[in-house]
Amino acid sequence: MITALKIIILLGFLVLIHEMGHYIAAKICKIRVNEFAIGFGPKIFNKKGKETEYELRLIPLGGFVNLEGEDEESSKEGSFSKASIPKRIFVVAAGALVNILFGIIAYFCLILIRYLIVINGNFLEAINYAFLASAELIQNMWLSIVELFSGNVGLNDMVGPIGISNMVSKTSGLTEFIYLLSIISVSLGITNLLPIIPLDGGKIVLLIIEGIRKKPLNKDLEIKIQSIAFLVLIIFSIVVAFNDVARIV
Repeated sequence: MITALKIIILLGFLVLIHEMGHYIAAKICKIRVNEFAIGFGPKIFNKKGKETEYELRLIPLGGFVNLEGEDEESSKEGSFSKASIPKRIFVVAAGALVNILFGIIAYFCLILIRYLIVINGNFLEAINYAFLASAELIQNMWLSIVELFSGNVGLNDMVGPIGISNMVSKTSGLTEFIYLLSIISVSLGITNLLPIIPLDGGKIVLLIIEGIRKKPLNKDLEIKIQSIAFLVLIIFSIVVAFNDVARIV
């Protein structure tokens, strides 16, 4: 029961701040947000705001922000499709950037506090140590991405939700939980920015292409590209989940 609660808290929190990133960026850019949902499946709670319906759904494994004109052309005020390319890129990238920023800050604070308690050094030494440790974390994440695209990292080395849940179940104490939370948050943010459709990074690539062409892609072509990419992503997720189970059992 405690393990399940920890998994729900970790995944739910990371999804919440990710979607909040999209939501806040949209508000800054004056883009209308029709829905803000945490979870998938049937609604268990919803509240209608001035323009946004806030929802909590049954399955806490994701979430979404539904923007006016994101999936179809809309001439309404605050339409995503009518916003400038830089604004749309900012809104799409904001979720992942919030995950990365939160993860780095949480990791920095954790290392800072542990250094002060364990080493009993002065505050400036602790800040320097935490800064270097955080920089090393970012470097290692970047090297992991390079190895992924160079072929040095295979499917067997990747971890999905089942593997993450297994790692969460093995944490003992708040420190280990926050450490894992920060690592997963940074990893989630970086992964979302990869130029792969239908991830946020793939959407950014399509927006850049639209900016270069000075006009959007043909809608039917874009839907076909996203459908094929989504199918590939589903197959990839199933393979990763199968490997997660194989490692656990």
